[in-house]
Amino acid sequence: MFRPRVIPVLLLKNKGLVKSVRFKNYSYIGDPINAVKIFNDLRADELIFLDILASKEKRTIPLSFVENVGDECNMPFSVGGGIRTIQDIKRILNAGAEKVIINSYAADDPEFIKEASSEFGSSSIVVCIDIKKNFFGKELVYTLGGTKSSAYNPIDYAKLMQEKGAGELMVNAIENDGMMDGYDLNLIKRISMSVTIPVIACGGAGSYVHLAEGIRSGMASAVAAGSMFVYHGPRKAVLINYPSKNEMQQIFLKN
Repeated sequence: MFRPRVIPVLLLKNKGLVKSVRFKNYSYIGDPINAVKIFNDLRADELIFLDILASKEKRTIPLSFVENVGDECNMPFSVGGGIRTIQDIKRILNAGAEKVIINSYAADDPEFIKEASSEFGSSSIVVCIDIKKNFFGKELVYTLGGTKSSAYNPIDYAKLMQEKGAGELMVNAIENDGMMDGYDLNLIKRISMSVTIPVIACGGAGSYVHLAEGIRSGMASAVAAGSMFVYHGPRKAVLINYPSKNEMQQIFLKN
């Protein structure tokens, strides 16, 4: 039976694992390599690592970190942060990552996605689309950790990224990030219906029901989350967690 992928998203800041709320108010969670070891034991489908300062600091995610994850990780993993050149991608893939995630530079230079997918194949190229409403209530794609607005609306941008060769889109609703109240299902559905490549829903999941809604109502191909896989209980105690095989069946068969 087909089961959608369930993907923890781990944010890196100054070599530590952090969690945000609406791309602000970052809380330290712990050591990322220790989290990898725990997700190994919990048999996570896949992991995503995003270096949230890389683009602002005009660098890439550290290759030494990618290599350390590759040494420890028993599942496929993708990494993003500051990727701007073909050489950046080559180094990251050679360090052990299965895919790269490109955000800010995809909006700056969409042709780079075409170049990257031609060089490495579309299956290796994921474009992350961060979205929020501006002061006038208009949905726009944002870059640089949600601090810079682009001229793109989410639907046209998703179509453009598919046209340029992206193999997958990661759709993140900034206003839902860290709230744990559920995905922006309307947004995810609209983007999922506008493209034929897989869409990863992200931003706001806080329960197994939300994961199921991302697939059913949001029509996503996979679901990703940060807070619900690093926090436990109403007081948000730090506890790395992930649904078991039986819980997965409950999520997608009964919800």
